[in-house]
Amino acid sequence: MHLYCSGTGSPTVVFDSGLSDSYLSWYKVQPEVAQFTRACSYDRAGLGWSEPSPKLRNSGVFAEELHALLHTAGIHAPFLLVGHSMGGYDVRIFASRFRSEVTGMVLVDATHPDYANLLPELRTGLESWRNQLKRQELLMPFGLPRLLGWCGNGPSEIQAELRAIECNVPRLRESIAETLSTWDESAAQVRASGSLGNLPLIVISEDPAKNTPAFLSVFESGQEQLASLSSNSVRMTAIGSGHQIQRERPDLVIQAIKNIFETTEGRPLK
Repeated sequence: MHLYCSGTGSPTVVFDSGLSDSYLSWYKVQPEVAQFTRACSYDRAGLGWSEPSPKLRNSGVFAEELHALLHTAGIHAPFLLVGHSMGGYDVRIFASRFRSEVTGMVLVDATHPDYANLLPELRTGLESWRNQLKRQELLMPFGLPRLLGWCGNGPSEIQAELRAIECNVPRLRESIAETLSTWDESAAQVRASGSLGNLPLIVISEDPAKNTPAFLSVFESGQEQLASLSSNSVRMTAIGSGHQIQRERPDLVIQAIKNIFETTEGRPLK
């Protein structure tokens, strides 16, 4: 598995990307965090520069694989966990299983496990996207997805690397496998993970103006419930940003990490 660390200090900030995303998701945030502590991003097995894993693809497995990766690489606790979107599932399960090693958490527009049950449109959209990935998997050996611009798109400064790590069959297979477990298997695992006690927690949510009106009330309720996971939490709204807050408002993600970095567990966040 691919692990990229920069900076020095403690706690180590560990970034977990959203569904189908690589460590490049954090390219605007990690260099700034590395100015004041160690920061590590990684690729889940089968994504980015990581080889596929023979294990089941669900958030419980992802949390165990991340824990093994960090310890095998000699990256020691305490960890400050940052999870975007579906990566929020992974870091919540990680914290529940390895609580003594976690000193804080930032959830970046993290998914709530009940969203799909309350909004069937989300499940339908994910199934449609999975079907697109399956078509790309069939065409990838012929180079058509790359030629047609279906993969590897993004900011010019990282586009070359995005094409290298996204326009390939293993990434598509991993993405398909992750989408199969997202709404049910992984959601059930994260529901069972329980509360975070008094763990310092900051929940950053996208700008309501960027959300679909039909989804807004369910989304807002879900984000409030995520903030209630800890008795020591703060919720922030990323004005002007959609779902990709770490790219559209990296300043807020950096600020949230710094806020937790500067506090101690049990002391209220400011």
